[in-house]
Amino acid sequence: MFSSQPAQIVALIRSGKMVNIGGRPVIVPNSNSHRRSRSSQSGGSIKLALAFAAIYLVWGSTYLAIRYAVETIPPLVAAGIRHTIAGGILLAWACARGFRPKREHWGAGFIVGALFFLVGHGTLHWAEQRVASGLAALLIATEPMFILVLAWASGQQKISRLSALGLAFGVIGVAILTGVSAKNTSPLGMIAVLVGSLSWAAGVVISPKLKLPTDALARTAVPLVCGAAMLLAAAGVTGEFQSLHWSAVSVRSILGLAYLIVFGSIVAFTAYTWLLQRCPPTLVATHTYANPIVAVLLGWLLASEPLTARVAVASVAILGAIVLIRRGERGAQRRDVAPASAEAKTLEQCA
Repeated sequence: MFSSQPAQIVALIRSGKMVNIGGRPVIVPNSNSHRRSRSSQSGGSIKLALAFAAIYLVWGSTYLAIRYAVETIPPLVAAGIRHTIAGGILLAWACARGFRPKREHWGAGFIVGALFFLVGHGTLHWAEQRVASGLAALLIATEPMFILVLAWASGQQKISRLSALGLAFGVIGVAILTGVSAKNTSPLGMIAVLVGSLSWAAGVVISPKLKLPTDALARTAVPLVCGAAMLLAAAGVTGEFQSLHWSAVSVRSILGLAYLIVFGSIVAFTAYTWLLQRCPPTLVATHTYANPIVAVLLGWLLASEPLTARVAVASVAILGAIVLIRRGERGAQRRDVAPASAEAKTLEQCA
């Protein structure tokens, strides 16, 4: 994980407490609890398969669902409704378990919510009116590159040779993608997606320093609710509510939005938190390799999005960059932190 407090991470790992990774809660078990969780996996292979299918396929498919949702629903309205309902359900769930939000939680939630959801998801929803869903997923996959650069610029992280090579591959991949003919996609839309990826990366770097809730559900729910409020306010300021006519909203857009709420935000997140309590975070993190591939293939199969040699080469370059950056980071952790900290890895944005 990219953090300025490696000793604290080691302490959290040894105590089995929650660590915030990529804006989502990760319960890092101690060795005893991890052995217990491994033994409890026997006989649960079907549940594990379904949970991994959720974070691999469902999160990968949300990019296409966003495209369908914003066809007839204004993007900020769609994102605001999605996160209001999902965040409200998760917050109610957390409160039912005894969580009580404090003023400092709301303050931190508004900062993280602005970076993750107002800018991060707001720009993504807006851009998918102009950019293919598979292309958007590949551009979002640049997030670990932005995290590495921001962490290095703030003195939190050193860049290893492998990570530097990964950054080079990532830049090549983005250059290939942004070289797509303007006739096929919008340069402004691609820039918007990259801005959203940068904003999410900034939230990843900043969030460990903020006083977010320690409760796992609340740590995600509070920024979601705050981000939703800002998205709806932005939709009002930009006139999206005035331009919204529910009679003109298509069934496909409604189904896309419902899919994002139920499956993208609630079902997949529940599977994600369940997996993190039973599997090493590094294994769960493999969904970030699968999501762009799923998004590209679904966009090609269901929405007739072009699957060109350029997109294929860019996909290889960007996914290769993620692999190199992660390996470089893992090597840096082994040198600078206790070996146990290699379990803590950064999980990137899922639409």
